[in-house]
Amino acid sequence: MANGDAPIAEMRATLDSTFDVVLSPVASAQRPALDAIRIVDNLFAIGRSEVPFTDYPAERITRLSRRHARIFTEHGAVYVADLGSKNGTTLNGVAVRQAPARVRAGDELCFGGELCYRVSIEPRARIVAAASAVPVPGLLLVPQRDDLGLQPIDVQAFPFLISKADEVFSRYKDRYPHQVNYISRRHAHIFLKSGELYLEDLGSTNGTFVGGKRLDETALPLVEGDLLAFGGDHFVYRVTLQKPPEVEPTVTQVFLNPAVDEAADTDKTTFVAAAHSFLDIFCVDPGLQREDEVNEAAQAASAHAKRDTLTGGVSGVNGTHGAKGTNRTNGTQGANSTHVQQGTNGASAQKGRSRRWRLLASELSKAFAGSDHAMVHRAAWRSGAAFVVLLIIALTLYMRGSSERELRNMLASGDYTSAVTAANGYLANHPTDTKVSALASEALLKAKLPNWLNTLQKAQFDQADALLKEMSALSTNNADAASLVGELQWVGDLERFVVGRGGADAPIRMYTDEATISGLLQRWDDDARSHQRALDRIASYVPVFAEPYAQALSHLRKLESDDSVYIAAIDRLNGTIRTELARDKPDALPAVLDDYAQRYPRLAGLDRVREDLRHYADVLNAALSRQLTPLLALLKTVRFNTPPFRAQFQQLAVNRLPSTDVIQRHDAASAAWQRGDAQQALTGLQTMPAGPWSDVIAAELAHKKALLDQFTDLQKTRGSKDYDQRLLSFYASLDPTADAWFVQSVQKDVAALHDKALARAQDLLLRAQSLWKQYRANGPIGGTQRLEAGISPGFRNEARLLSDAQSAAQQGMRIYTQLKADHPADFDRLLADIEAEADLQRRSLTDLRMVLDPGLLKAKLALIGGEQSETRQSP
Repeated sequence: MANGDAPIAEMRATLDSTFDVVLSPVASAQRPALDAIRIVDNLFAIGRSEVPFTDYPAERITRLSRRHARIFTEHGAVYVADLGSKNGTTLNGVAVRQAPARVRAGDELCFGGELCYRVSIEPRARIVAAASAVPVPGLLLVPQRDDLGLQPIDVQAFPFLISKADEVFSRYKDRYPHQVNYISRRHAHIFLKSGELYLEDLGSTNGTFVGGKRLDETALPLVEGDLLAFGGDHFVYRVTLQKPPEVEPTVTQVFLNPAVDEAADTDKTTFVAAAHSFLDIFCVDPGLQREDEVNEAAQAASAHAKRDTLTGGVSGVNGTHGAKGTNRTNGTQGANSTHVQQGTNGASAQKGRSRRWRLLASELSKAFAGSDHAMVHRAAWRSGAAFVVLLIIALTLYMRGSSERELRNMLASGDYTSAVTAANGYLANHPTDTKVSALASEALLKAKLPNWLNTLQKAQFDQADALLKEMSALSTNNADAASLVGELQWVGDLERFVVGRGGADAPIRMYTDEATISGLLQRWDDDARSHQRALDRIASYVPVFAEPYAQALSHLRKLESDDSVYIAAIDRLNGTIRTELARDKPDALPAVLDDYAQRYPRLAGLDRVREDLRHYADVLNAALSRQLTPLLALLKTVRFNTPPFRAQFQQLAVNRLPSTDVIQRHDAASAAWQRGDAQQALTGLQTMPAGPWSDVIAAELAHKKALLDQFTDLQKTRGSKDYDQRLLSFYASLDPTADAWFVQSVQKDVAALHDKALARAQDLLLRAQSLWKQYRANGPIGGTQRLEAGISPGFRNEARLLSDAQSAAQQGMRIYTQLKADHPADFDRLLADIEAEADLQRRSLTDLRMVLDPGLLKAKLALIGGEQSETRQSP
């Protein structure tokens, strides 16, 4: 595969609303190639009891679990989730564990280390896409026990997660706490597959039942009238499949008037109109599984069903339930392992001390048993010395043990603050005592964590940071506690960011949120397993931390989703902006921005990009058209707010814009000209350093000299018979801002000729109108004429008509403006049309700068002319 294949395929898949994921088996010399798998549904099951793996040779699926993994699509991205399989799932050689992993085109997926596939993402054919657009059915779950006050559940968007944390079920927690706790946090889910609804258990503690039979590892299609039970015989519902609406609902569509079966009262129905996230459904939090209560009745029924199944001859069960049961057992053992080890170590230490006392008594007995006095004396001396050594050792062991015992007593009595103080004093001299370090960490968290959680819940983040600094100060001698405080800092930073931007589903602020999201994810991904173990440990010390911990993991998954979808989209947009600006094609970007606004509704900040685009296009067009005066005016006011435009403008300033020295000298010359110091202005322009803008500055110098000469002649010919005509012609050529001194100098004479001036303005605009009609009648300058290797008579004639029409219209409107006189609205439209055509021709010519000879391009631009062109006509 070429280097560019994967990114292009991935981009196409992300842009397309419908695409297929294709798994192409990676063949080896020992294993013949299998058929490719094309995935057209949003969820695809990997397992040896799932199609097409059931058709594979038995030896190819021996390492595949019954419920091995799932591949799913969300927000235009593809993910793989391992479901606690025995032999694991890898993505490009890296194990996929508790969190789903993003899959991209070109990646290699392996299941059980045996079945390996190369991933490709292909846009779906339009005919196939249209055929697959099956209307989504509605689902009504009607409770079967009238005595419990349960509400029907109307589900219109899928997937739908059955979870005790969801408001659909948590609302009953006060009335039925144990029954709600029989439902796991990720108990089961209902999803769409080929237009049908399927129910799948997610390895729940107490099981999911259809018609009284517990679901195994395989999802089951729902049928009208099915009886579903979650966790026992309390939450039991009858399935009613509703008629699909005419338009397929989306994850954001809210049905205000859903069609509800007669069995349900619309005033007492729970409506579910937003889909859950597969990223949440398939991300397992092992630390939270311990919250589930065991429903003995459900477990007994399940065990009885298993015995019946085993009796029936089914063997080789290697599924997820067994694996998860093992995990829960291991988790319990892990939770108790610290106490078991401590007890063992304590017993060992006590036995060691007893053994030393027995040794001492034995030595003394031997020493005094002999008849030789000297021998007795030496033995007594040696035994006394040994006794002293053993006494020192015993005292040392006792003192160290007493510190540990003292800390345990303080923890047991709830005196956490004193325990922290005592532990810090001890650890200052014994920093390697891991037992005391662990106890000190527990004491610190129990003393300080509840207050920190309270400030976090109230969004008092500065106060929360102050508390963490206090905890860090108390952890100076305890590296173990310091590491746990670091984990809390990450949780606090995550919560501050989520709350600060308006919640987990708030818009992604372009060029603001990317760095923070990347930093938070990078801090987690550096060692996700260690971080999760540390947070599990904190929750074991302070159980109230479990809920904020679960919320933090939920926020984390949302950020991972945002990173793979929105941050990736921003990166692609930045690349497109850089590419188009490097090609001097900013006009190609508005359509791109509109497309991004439609496809990524949570992308905030596109207005800033559009504003920067307008400013950059103005600067670039002025630079390419060699319009120095408006370019310098833009450079004084324009500011770019987004990184890609700031970077591109810096390149433009270095390579193609006037230097800072030229800008400063030009400003000084313009200021001198405006205040009437013509000689200083001309000297300033004449002494400009040579550079890319020298020809433009030379043309401006010639124009100013011509104005000065004409003004001097006017003063000499005052009172002559043609003075009035010469004065009005001079006045019409002046720029009200740049030539302000000359405007003021002749203002009185022009005011005396007010009527003649207005007549002059009208004549100029009528002449512009005539020239414009001739230009339009001959046909605008076309692409063929612009591409000519020379200047043909046709181009020269059309360019002259356009240039003269623009000059006459601008001069006429300038008189009207300077005299503040009313004029027909048609004249404004005429000037606008002429200037738009002139700008179009100048831009079209500058686009050919890589094709036309530079001298020829300059000559053609000079013929087009324009008020701010370097060839601006002198009066």
